[in-house]
Amino acid sequence: MSATPDTTPVAELVGVTRHYRMGTNEVRALDGFSHSFARGEYWAIMGSSGSGKSTLLNVLGCLDRPSQGVYRVDGVDTGTLTDDELSELRSRKLGFVFQSYNLIPQLNVLENIMVPLFYQDEPPHDGEERARKLAERVGLAQRLEHKPPELSGGQQQRVAIARALVNHPSLILADEATGNLDSQTALEILALLDELHAEGRTIILVTHEADVGDRAQHVMRLKDGRVESIVRNQRRARSGSHA
Repeated sequence: MSATPDTTPVAELVGVTRHYRMGTNEVRALDGFSHSFARGEYWAIMGSSGSGKSTLLNVLGCLDRPSQGVYRVDGVDTGTLTDDELSELRSRKLGFVFQSYNLIPQLNVLENIMVPLFYQDEPPHDGEERARKLAERVGLAQRLEHKPPELSGGQQQRVAIARALVNHPSLILADEATGNLDSQTALEILALLDELHAEGRTIILVTHEADVGDRAQHVMRLKDGRVESIVRNQRRARSGSHA
């Protein structure tokens, strides 16, 4: 008898507002934002500068707390968690891929991939084996002892993707993941994200590039901290991508 599919949203935001004080002005980077991201979906978040893209990603990644509203990850209300509990949730449920890679220059490839595991109360016993397999998957099996300054930009981003996967995250968050790469390397990284989505991974990618957004299953455009539009990518629907 097959198991019942888990229909709990990977990420669910209800009435989320995030505001900042700038002098005497209040800036609402997110303004009553509500949306549920289902398991296995691939989203591109787009919008002009100041639309709320980065703030939304920070809230989704539990790097920033909402000023108002509720944010749940795998059904867990993040507003009820202490800072330590939030860090634990990040290390177990979320994987991050940044434009600037955010690797630790003093650590080698293998050690950088394993970094999220260091922050878990009980790191998995097979952590190093996981990291080695992921390094092989992203084409860096021969570079395990190299440090970030010895790698190209594309290789560093591959390390970042492997690092994002090492904790078997519920959600992969990518912030302009191809922004610092040449066009050919960017295509290779996007192809890797396509593979991950086809395997059932949930991916939310922030980008300002239309051709990058076209790779996603759904495109959400933000304006003034709210959802302006949502479009399903028909090409992806026809190709039979994992939904």
